[in-house]
Amino acid sequence: MADELTPDESIAATAAGPETESEEPIKQRKNGLYPGVSDELAENMKSGWADTELHDLEPIAQAAETAARRAALSARFPGERLVIPAGNLKTRSNDTEYAFRASVEYAYLTGNQTEDGVLVLEPVADGHEATIYLLPRSDRENGEFWLSGQGELWVGRRHSLTEAEKLYGIPASDVRELADSLREATGPVRVVRGYDAGIEAALTDKVTAERDAELRVFLSEARLVKDEFEIGELQKAVDSTVRGFEDVVKVLDKAEATSERYIEGTFFLRARVEGNDVGYGSICAAGPHACTLHWVRNDGPVRSGDLLLLDAGVETHTYYTADVTRTLPINGRYSEIQKKIYDAVYEAQEAGIAAVQPGAKYRDFHDASQRVLAEKLVEWGLVEGPVERVLELGLQRRWTLHGTGHMLGMDVHDCAAARVESYVDGTLEAGMVLTVEPGLYFQADDLTVPEEYRGIGVRIEDDILVTEDGNRNLSAGLPRRSGEVESWMASLKG
Repeated sequence: MADELTPDESIAATAAGPETESEEPIKQRKNGLYPGVSDELAENMKSGWADTELHDLEPIAQAAETAARRAALSARFPGERLVIPAGNLKTRSNDTEYAFRASVEYAYLTGNQTEDGVLVLEPVADGHEATIYLLPRSDRENGEFWLSGQGELWVGRRHSLTEAEKLYGIPASDVRELADSLREATGPVRVVRGYDAGIEAALTDKVTAERDAELRVFLSEARLVKDEFEIGELQKAVDSTVRGFEDVVKVLDKAEATSERYIEGTFFLRARVEGNDVGYGSICAAGPHACTLHWVRNDGPVRSGDLLLLDAGVETHTYYTADVTRTLPINGRYSEIQKKIYDAVYEAQEAGIAAVQPGAKYRDFHDASQRVLAEKLVEWGLVEGPVERVLELGLQRRWTLHGTGHMLGMDVHDCAAARVESYVDGTLEAGMVLTVEPGLYFQADDLTVPEEYRGIGVRIEDDILVTEDGNRNLSAGLPRRSGEVESWMASLKG
């Protein structure tokens, strides 16, 4: 990794002479090999570059949808200035950063994904005027493009403001001027908090936590019902995820020779080739690790005869993620006890999926799945019935542990800031997308169950679209019945 002139706390580079009051000095690494920049080199680097402005850009695919979303936001908060930041780079270690992912609220309203961006809706007589504030192209005059660690020659070309206007259908301005402008702003203001400390500081005397929370809640609830573009993106995410699961099955022998990390890496390759990334840390839980709900260490052994609980999802380039789980026999065949537990979870999932209907209560699919699992636990003698008593006291939760699903979208647990009455206590509508994912987990040290159960964890999860007349399983491309899973695995292994 090149290390000559990325910025940190030390010596100011001299590429363009004394900087103006509004400019920060471009700095070089404390232990870089060059002490500075000669006047001759600085002058040389200013010229001899071709014009690379892009003139034939088309609007992004979701430009019409993002415009409609901004219009809905404008209608909800008339007369108020609304500020939605993308966020800033976060340090991973020393002078390296984590890969940037824009805030969901910002990406949902603009389609833009670059760091430091801010969407501002300024109130006008008939609604709002939107402006997207971005960093412009790297400056060739002051040397930023080749001396700054975030300059064009270090991290790649940024779009010009003119290009951004064409792509996103929003007037674009220089974000470096925004904080001063916001400090001078008058009238009511709301900001989405938690993403850009500089923007929040500029508004500190103009906003309140309660009003800002209302903005976040509205933007969360706006995503409860997906538009056609979003549904298409979620299907793309699921389709890539199906292929990722197939990839994993084909290399289980190599995972046995190494560890769960081979599974993680295999799925990640599919996610990066066909999408933006994984939508969340992949859970590649073999053997008793399947009983740990969010096992993302993925450093354990993969053994023939054990189960693999693979919970993973590809995230598309527009940030929509799948969230699918299958529990697979590593050697291709479920044992008798594994099949017994697996089939019980499958039956519970079938009941849950059947309860996903427009007009149904959101909780219905959870209740339906939990009832089946409670019935099985009573039938197996693991908990004392009757079933109604078990459900009333929540006794099944020792082995079911978690809720049976959640909303899905640009966040894997989407719409999390929505009001309880709009989400968990709400009613399903066509266009909602949610997971149905019951599970049974018998911990390796659970002395209340027979020894043969211990260390077995099973979860089956699918992504379900609520339709006008019922539901559609977006992840139906992956088999779920135990016998079909075994046949599918055998076909993939040849």
